[in-house]
Amino acid sequence: MSSRDAVLRAAREQFSRKGYDAATVRAIAAEAGVDPSMINHHFGTKEQLFMAALESPVDPKDHVSAVLNGPREDVGERLVTRFLTVWDSPAGAAGVAVLRTAMQHEWSAALVREFILNRAIKPLLAGLGVPAEEASWRGNLVASQLSGLILTRYLVKLEPIASAPHAVVVRALGPTIQRYLTGAVGADHLGG
Repeated sequence: MSSRDAVLRAAREQFSRKGYDAATVRAIAAEAGVDPSMINHHFGTKEQLFMAALESPVDPKDHVSAVLNGPREDVGERLVTRFLTVWDSPAGAAGVAVLRTAMQHEWSAALVREFILNRAIKPLLAGLGVPAEEASWRGNLVASQLSGLILTRYLVKLEPIASAPHAVVVRALGPTIQRYLTGAVGADHLGG
């Protein structure tokens, strides 16, 4: 096994067990049996190592700022529009492969959870100024809706949603996502 493969294996283990924030480059290097400088050599930063471990073709932080750029009352529509644009691109095919793997392996599922929550949803909610006590609940609601969209449009290819134009999907889902992000969500105890 190459040092790069050993680092990836150790990174997947550390990230899935500890999460992105708690996993350290030193611990990953130690588990892989390499010097920490090898991580910088092969991957650059911890963030880039995480993306490689997940095998993700897209970094959500590149899209969160675009979704936040504009009126707050339209963020749901912008999120669904951006989401569809990414998933209907070549990056989407790679995303489908990542999700299929996540459904079969717990380590991959843990990485996907970490990726979705900490790299996409938390920064989005923070950018909207959502209070910490509401963030988990609202974030999970958004994730449930978007993962349902992935399932029906890209994995199961349920018609008519699978071939619906972006504008139709945005009109249908944008208001629901908006409500999950900024509106009333009908929970007596948010965050619990």
